[in-house]
Order: sequence, then structure tokens, then C-alpha cells
Amino acid sequence: MVAELFKRNRGTRDVEPLGPVEYIEPVASTSEWLKEHVVPTRSGTMSYVKSLFPFLTWIYRYNWVWFVGDLIAGVTVGIVVIPQGMAYAKLASLPPEFGLYSSFVGVAIYWLSATSHVISAGPVAVFSSLLSVILEHALPQLPEYADTPWIIAGCLSVVLGCIVMAIGLFRIGFIVDFIPLPAIAAFMTGSALNIAMGQIPTLMGNNTADGYNTRAATYLVFGNFFKYIKHCDLNAAIGLTALFMLYAVRWGCGYASRRWPQHEKTFFFINTLRSGFVILLYTLISFLVNRNHHDDPKFSILKTIPRGFQHMGVPVVNSRILSAVAAKLPSAIIVLVIEHISIAKSFARLSNYTIDPNQELIAIGLTNIFGPFFGGYPATGSFSRTAIKAKAGVRTPLAGVVTAIIVVIAIYALPPVFYYISNAALAAVIIHAVGDLISSPKSIKMFWKVSPCEFVIFWIGVLVSVFASIDNGIYASVAASAALLLFRIAKAHGRFVGVVKVYNTPTLRPVDANEPDSDTRNVFVPLDRSNGVNPAVQPREPHAGVFIYRLNEGYLYPNAVHFTDHMVREIKVKTRPAVINPYGSLGERPWNDPGPRHKSESDIDPTLPVLRAIILDFSGVSNVDVTSLQNLIDVRKQLDRYADAHIAWHFVGVKSPWARRGLLASGFGSENGVVKSLFTVTNVGMSQEKDDVEPGSRDEEFSVDTQPEDKLGMTSMDTMVLPLLSIDCPYFHIDMDEAVRSVELELGLK
Repeated sequence: MVAELFKRNRGTRDVEPLGPVEYIEPVASTSEWLKEHVVPTRSGTMSYVKSLFPFLTWIYRYNWVWFVGDLIAGVTVGIVVIPQGMAYAKLASLPPEFGLYSSFVGVAIYWLSATSHVISAGPVAVFSSLLSVILEHALPQLPEYADTPWIIAGCLSVVLGCIVMAIGLFRIGFIVDFIPLPAIAAFMTGSALNIAMGQIPTLMGNNTADGYNTRAATYLVFGNFFKYIKHCDLNAAIGLTALFMLYAVRWGCGYASRRWPQHEKTFFFINTLRSGFVILLYTLISFLVNRNHHDDPKFSILKTIPRGFQHMGVPVVNSRILSAVAAKLPSAIIVLVIEHISIAKSFARLSNYTIDPNQELIAIGLTNIFGPFFGGYPATGSFSRTAIKAKAGVRTPLAGVVTAIIVVIAIYALPPVFYYISNAALAAVIIHAVGDLISSPKSIKMFWKVSPCEFVIFWIGVLVSVFASIDNGIYASVAASAALLLFRIAKAHGRFVGVVKVYNTPTLRPVDANEPDSDTRNVFVPLDRSNGVNPAVQPREPHAGVFIYRLNEGYLYPNAVHFTDHMVREIKVKTRPAVINPYGSLGERPWNDPGPRHKSESDIDPTLPVLRAIILDFSGVSNVDVTSLQNLIDVRKQLDRYADAHIAWHFVGVKSPWARRGLLASGFGSENGVVKSLFTVTNVGMSQEKDDVEPGSRDEEFSVDTQPEDKLGMTSMDTMVLPLLSIDCPYFHIDMDEAVRSVELELGLK
């Protein structure tokens, strides 16, 4: 059929295509989809198994250059993580040694399954603070663990590890992408404020005052601080000077790096190790002050830290503990996952490589499953230690083993030194560390400029975290983000579009369309110029009674009615009904049909056209569903009655084979007895024409209509002409120009 069509269009030229020109697209089938997306192949299975052990792809290439970089980075992080780990354990309401255990397990196990070489896994401030809230919630239900809260923490770690690992194994880590940046920033900022305010009483020494609950909501801790300020003691001198020194070293090294850039590396390491230096200095001061006051130290110190892994063993996991912590599991999973993945993605972008989020979840899951066997509590990626590790020149994930060795040495060799560490100095370390988690004014201002709605969501998360709790802040920001996403989907706007003929020119000068080098084409822009088109440019509307409607979002059940209601409303404004009273008698007329009791011709504007055709631009639609297609069917029936005729529906840019299958099943795209009036075809394997075809133009797209006009006339006898789309779907079009021309030919317009 199509071969004869091409012969007829070429007039007297008897051109015989070299191959079959008819193309019928196979209908998408469930079995093919399952085979492509669900049923594993041999190569896919092998690739999946190999991806579980990413270290196998680089370990055999390990060399001395890499080792030196890993050694420096590993030692640097090890010195930083020792005081941080103990401080975070106290933040989690656990003995300090558990922070060391978690620090060891985090770096010792994570590297085996990691796809990021810079992430430093271990205890972090935000999750430690959340763990304290979880323990406070669970211990009243589990009084037998009042003296051993690490058992609850170990059980929680195993459960979280199994859940997170399952998410990674089943490759559903994409759910993390549903939590947007403002929600993450709100959670981090709110958590940082909560943690910092909770540590200020320890810093100032009034945390032991009767009635002062430092675990209450942030605003209560802040208000009560001034109520109990009279209880501040010598700890305030230690804590404030330590905090001042931390910031002084940081700012001083930053200034020195800019002033003497040739020594930037030296100042970097001094800045990086400032926490260790400050802890060592104040530990020495504490030793000198308290060495003769073991039983009654002058200010608060850690005191006895057991040597070695004193809490190794199989973690306790039972139904009582699980039921006590079940209500807090969602927030714990969110914190564990988003903190790690957001850090991993950020540093991957900075280092110009990509990570596998699913594999990262497997790695952090394994870390938390095996952590409690060594006495550890839940661990995830640390922002501050990761930044230090990256700047220290880390080369591979094996740097974590070096850090693990440093931590083990500390666990076995340094407990006598840890005895004199000041709690106020540790509080200063925590406050200093979480300060970097607070969103900067520049970032918050950017939220406002980009999306005022997300700016509001950010402040919702922060305020709920401050006035309620961290986990409620997480839920509030995530729920608000989900509500905004659903609102944007449900209230997506379509646009009626018109055509503008444009010219490509290197300068802003008048263009003569008859110039040999003039490059002209049609572009279709919204008639209301809502996409930023110059207001002085007036798009040309389609022919009278023809409407082109562009769907800017996916056409799914949340927004289907919103799209079509807008389309139908505008069509009825710009057209007139073909029949004044299509219902016959007054009794058959629907109660909600507007207008006078008895309609007449004077009630209708005769200058308006009758609806003749609709072109839907589906280039922005990736999927359709049953509800949206049923809505489209109902609208077609409604408009057919309105026009008193069968209206042609044309579709442009239908991408998904399943969307085409759904449209065909709903009666769109192809109709019995209708011969397609326009084909978009391409020349394949075309021999060079003597006069018209230039070298290199072997594949060329052009349209062929069914009218006896010789519009091709540029191919030789050995041309193969192939249609781009299936020839049995006359109402599916490759682009808007083809759709418009097809409507013109079908309706006899031009």
C-alpha cells in the first residue's frame, strides 16, 4: 500500500524502493516488559553479584602511591574520630567507649562494599542525638535495660542494618530521591540547633542542676538555661576557652592559607587536627588540676574508660525491644539513609565520579549489622570527617583500615589518658562540629529565590525541630515536601499553543526568507507566552476550530481532570456548539446546563467556529494510566456531542510504547477506514542525486502527503524510504508540524 502511495506521489517517476517500506510497530506486551525489567539474565546476574563487592575492581591495582595517600588520610581521620566518637557516644546517652567501638566498626567494615573512597562511616552527631531520644522513649518500657542501654542501641543497629541493606539489595534506593534538598537542609539545621543547645549546659557546667532537663525541646532548654545560669561553674571556663580556641585555630589557619598559599597543606593539617590538639591540651590541664582529686575533680571529666573491647558479643534482638523502638524506626531509617547518601553524592560530584546509592546502602547496612558484635551503635557517613578525608588526599576506601588501626590502638593504649578528658571540652568539640550543619544565609536565600514554597518547607522543618523534636521535624519537612509534590502534580497546567515562524541568524537584523542561507522553521509556543517568549511576538493560532494543547506534566490520575477541565473550558469559550439544543425537549436537558430556559440562535455567537480537531502534545508525558485514559474517553464523548460530529484527536510525541498501547486500547490513534494522509519518512542508503543532493546527506527526514503533488523528486532509483512511525496509527505524529499538516489535509484546510 505504502509503496504504491510513494509511486503516486512521484508522478511519472517509477521508483521502486530497495526494501520493504511498511512498518507496523509491535504492541507492547507484559511478557516482554517482565523479560526486560524483572526476569534476570545470566549477564545481569553476574553483574549484580560483582557489584556487591566493588573493592574487587580496584584492589589488584593497589600501589605505593595510593598507600601513602591512604596512610595520611587514615591517620588524620583516626586522630579526629577518637575525641568525636567519645563525644557523640555521650550525646547518645551511652558510655564514651561505645563511640570508639562504633568508630572502629564503621571504618573497618564499610570499605569492603563501598563505592565512595572518601566517606568516613561511624558515629555522627545527628543520629547520636536521635538515638538519645529513642532511648529516652524506650527505657520506661524496658526498665531491665536501664543500666545497659547499649543493648537497646545494639538491637536497633541490627534492625536498621537489615532494613537498609534490604533496600539496597532490592535496588529501591531511588526512594531517597523523594526527599528534596530543603527538607534535608531543614532536618540538618534543626538537628544542629537541637544538639548545640543541648550541649551548652554541659559546656557551662549547669547541666547537673536539679530540674534542668537538657533533653527537652530546644526552646525549653534555651529558656531554662537562663533560669539555671547561676549553677554554672569552672566547667564554663574550660568549655568556653576550648570552643574559642577551636574557632580561633580554624579562622587563623584559613587566613594563613590565603596569606601564605605556599604553606597551605601545612595549615590544612593544623586546622584538621584542631579538635585533637584542643582535647590533648585540656586533657593535660585536667591532669594537672585533678591528679590529686580523683574522687572529687574540680570540673567534670570522663573518668574510667575500660581498656579493649569489653562489650563484644552477639546482640540481643527480641520482640520487646523491637516493639519499644518500632515507633521511632521510620525517623531512624530516614536519618541513617539521607545523611549518608546526601554526603556520598555531594563528594562524588566534587571529585568527578559517581556512586551507586544502592551499593552504599548495602555497605552501611553491613556496617550496622556487624557493629553491635563489637559493641557499636548505629553508624552512618560523617560530613566533617569525610571532608577532612577528602582534603587529606585519600586515594581508595582502604584508608578506612588505617583509621581502624588508629582507633584500636587508642582503645587499648589510651584509656588512662581518657580518664582526664574534660566533658566541657568534649561539649565544645560537639558544638563546633555541628555548627557546619547549619544552613548558611546564602543557601537559605537561594531557597527563596528558586522556590518560595520550599523556603517555607525549610522553616517548617527547622521550627518543628526546635519546638518539638528532631524526629517530628523530619516527618514535618518530608510530609510538607510530599504534599507540595502531589499538589504540583495534581495542579499541573497545560497550555494552548500557536506557531511562530523563526529564523536562525547570528545578528539581530531583519531576515529575508528568500535568502539562500536563511534557516527557517516553525516553533510552537504557548498563546499566552507564559514560557518567557517576548510579549511583542504574537503566535499564530491554528485554523479556526483546531486546537493544539500541550501537557506539561505526566498525564496521570491525580491531574487528568485538571488538564481536561481546563482544555474543555477554553475550547467552549472559543467555539460554538454545532446544535443549539442537542437534548431535544426541555425535560431531556440536564439540570446543570447553563443558559436561558429556551435557547435560540441569538444566544450563540455566530462568528465563533465549530470545533473540528484537537492536537494533544504528549512530548512531556511519559506514562498514562487507566483513570487518565478513561477521563480522555469521557471528554471525547462530551466534545463529540458538543460539536455534533466525530472530532479527530491527534497525538504528538507519544514516547512510551505502553502509553501508545493504552491510547490504542482506548480508541485513540487509529480508526477503521481512515487512511493516513501524511507520512514522515527518511531516506536510508540513498545514492547521491546528480544535482540536488550534497555529499553526506544520506539520512534525511521529510514528509509525504497523499495528494498527487511531486514533493520528493530528489531520490534515485536505489532509494529505500522508511516511515518513522507505525503506519497503522494515523493519529500519532513524530512532531507538531506533521500533526498540523495532517489536520490540514484531513479537513481540507490550507
